[in-house]
Amino acid sequence: MNKKLIALCLLLSATGVQAQQTQKPVLHGRHWMAITGKPLAATAGSMIFHQGGNAVDAACAMLAATCTMWDVLSWGGETQALIFNPTTKKVIAINGMGVAPTGATPEFFKSKGYAFPPEYGPLAATTPGTPGGLCYMLAEYGTMSLKEVLAPAMQLAAGYPIEAQTANSIERGKARIKEWPYSKKVFLTHPGEKREAPLAGEIFVQQDLLRTLSKMVEAEQKALQQKKTRKQAIMAAYDRFYKGDIAEEFVRGCREQGGLITKEDLANWKPLEEEPLKVNYKGIEVYKLKQWTQGPVMLQALNILENFDLKAMGYNSTQYIHTVYQAMNLSFADRDFYYGDPYFPPDEPVMGLLSKEYARYRASLIQPGKNNPLAGPGDPYPFEGKLNPWTSLLRQRGYAPDSSGRNFMPVHDQQEPVAAIDDNYTDRLWRGTTSVEAADKEGWVVSITPSGGWLPACIAGNTGIGMSQRMQSFVLDSVLNPFNVVAPGKRPRVTLTPSLAIRDGKPWLSFAVQGGDTQDQNLLQFFLNMAEFGMNVQQAAEAANINSNQLWLSLGGSKTEDRKPKPGHILLHESTPEKVRQELRQMGYTLSFDDRTSGPINAIFFDWKHGSFWGGSSNHGEDYGIGW
Repeated sequence: MNKKLIALCLLLSATGVQAQQTQKPVLHGRHWMAITGKPLAATAGSMIFHQGGNAVDAACAMLAATCTMWDVLSWGGETQALIFNPTTKKVIAINGMGVAPTGATPEFFKSKGYAFPPEYGPLAATTPGTPGGLCYMLAEYGTMSLKEVLAPAMQLAAGYPIEAQTANSIERGKARIKEWPYSKKVFLTHPGEKREAPLAGEIFVQQDLLRTLSKMVEAEQKALQQKKTRKQAIMAAYDRFYKGDIAEEFVRGCREQGGLITKEDLANWKPLEEEPLKVNYKGIEVYKLKQWTQGPVMLQALNILENFDLKAMGYNSTQYIHTVYQAMNLSFADRDFYYGDPYFPPDEPVMGLLSKEYARYRASLIQPGKNNPLAGPGDPYPFEGKLNPWTSLLRQRGYAPDSSGRNFMPVHDQQEPVAAIDDNYTDRLWRGTTSVEAADKEGWVVSITPSGGWLPACIAGNTGIGMSQRMQSFVLDSVLNPFNVVAPGKRPRVTLTPSLAIRDGKPWLSFAVQGGDTQDQNLLQFFLNMAEFGMNVQQAAEAANINSNQLWLSLGGSKTEDRKPKPGHILLHESTPEKVRQELRQMGYTLSFDDRTSGPINAIFFDWKHGSFWGGSSNHGEDYGIGW
């Protein structure tokens, strides 16, 4: 069955959808499931499971492997995770997001002519979060040693046959890579030749990274010899990275190339264990990370959409597309103004944003017959029993309260509609990461959306570690978002958003997706595909969905104009029926089309009736899963 026919089948209503074929089969397993963005990385997870590790051990091994393989991330990036603990029956959140370094102030970046912190290079870097996040998860909830879990990644660093996707990405980015001496040394294996990047299938060796990982393992093994506990030994490796000789070389290499990160920045940073946010959607509890991510966007949208009979509308009907688009726009408008690092003042109005009453009010703003190009942030404060302290700031931005005092209508926030979305805008909207999903028969479930340090990456000295580019998700002016203004020690509001859903006290779904601002758009529709339309996990992962461009971009663009919302712009699957296209245009939408609009999503569904796992792995490219 060809791609267009599959998509057309999935565009039908839910009736008979369970009989529809998919490009990739559902994965089935009884004992464990391991899914991530690269086949070799999924194999790393399966190796750990076969050695007796639990889902946390396997997830850490997959995370390490994907970082080593530059699956649009590196070891210097960030890690955020949700973990279901079968002992406590609780979902816990891991915040492995790095922070802005010393000297990272709005005044500093403005003095260099930036409207936002830069997209690439050492000034784009937050402190590394992935090594610390991995060590913390493994120490607290895993069962194996760091040496065992890092073994597959270390074998990859010693040399693996590089795949075409990464090799070609290096070649495309080689002009920028040449600006950074340590990146050039690692990535351009054929200097001076027409193609300077590795060839697909070439054995790609990263000796500097191998030495860094070996140093971490050495620290762990030395601590074990000193009769330290498993946890203490893993954290000894952590300390060597953030406080020892690895940190010294990382900082030296960063600052030599113009970066701001200091030894104190690394030593003072630490991963955090948090209480996740959640909402209940028709009996299903959906969990997300806190408001330093965009995860609450999906929770807000679910609260809004609970007020509509989506199933009666029909999957991807005109009214369904319109309603989902409007709900997403209202939620993203709140994200763009009210989300930020909860460990820095001011306090975000999360209780109001996630209240069912606020959602009902926001749902009442959706007009059934036309797009609202002026959808802006609402006022969640009355739903917390408070007055909004930002009314004057919203007016300065060009918003004015409506007569109810509970919503803000933008005056000049949007751009004039244009005929199409340019490729650069779409790239920034979709900018990637990877996802890691793992589950075992003991009941451990892990969902991770790691990112940062993607190609072309600036490597910090002789560590082999690509630095994060997440600083660009800060703003420099409170008029855009008073909660997300850059400051030393602060976490940017990121797009990264793993997900877990619990039903009747048991895991129902573990899911995540790569991409930038599209992540919670894709995950929202994936969830609805299963919860409302009865698709299985692979059908839901491949199903056509929509992307809204009516939001502020979180990544890319050197000017404010580059990131502004594009009201009414919507991406649809190319097989969308002509009747739906015409109706949407009549409602004020500007349409663009693609043959892939659904992800890439990776997920695990828990079949408690049969005691098995169902795995869904994206059909976009290299995403891969293994079950047993």
